[in-house]
Amino acid sequence: MPTYPHGMSLRNPVGPQPPSVYWRRRLLVIAGLVAIVVVVILIIVRPGASSPEADETPTPGSTSTPSVPPEDVDEDALCDPSVVTLEPITDAASYGPDNQPLLSMSITNSGAVACTLDVGTAAQQYVITSGTERIWSSADCQEAPAESPMVFQAGETKTTTPFPWARIRSAPDSCGADRPPVVAGGASYHLTVLLGELESADTKQFVLQ
Repeated sequence: MPTYPHGMSLRNPVGPQPPSVYWRRRLLVIAGLVAIVVVVILIIVRPGASSPEADETPTPGSTSTPSVPPEDVDEDALCDPSVVTLEPITDAASYGPDNQPLLSMSITNSGAVACTLDVGTAAQQYVITSGTERIWSSADCQEAPAESPMVFQAGETKTTTPFPWARIRSAPDSCGADRPPVVAGGASYHLTVLLGELESADTKQFVLQ
């Protein structure tokens, strides 16, 4: 056991300097030892290195695509042609010399259940006739036709977006050339609409002044 001169002890340090100096030195030594012990513990334990939360975190590319709930899957069958009704539409019955008719169609599911119908531009066709003469068809020079399946609820009617007819003739072989204007001055024309194999039962008559 060490001896301390002049009655010096661990509790009451005695020396040429004030006791507070010795206490500060002693506290610094103790703090240093505590810091070393903490560092050693952290190196050994490595908190969080094998925690369950870390193990359960998915790595990039390991996530799976969620399945679609059955109720979100569209199971509507294709519309039976017998329950689909087409109606040709023009925005007016008569047009002045400077007015272009706006053409569209309404599509109705008259069935008792919902069904799916392709109403894309690839399926739509607008045909204008005068008497027995075919004057113009939207299918003659159509660009980038597209499909667009759409669900129709029972009894639901949808209307296509109106577009202008430039009052000109058309033919499948006339797309790259100037097409002549049609006769006006009170001439009567009829609009028929088609959707795939379906055709409107009636035509829509209008007059060009």
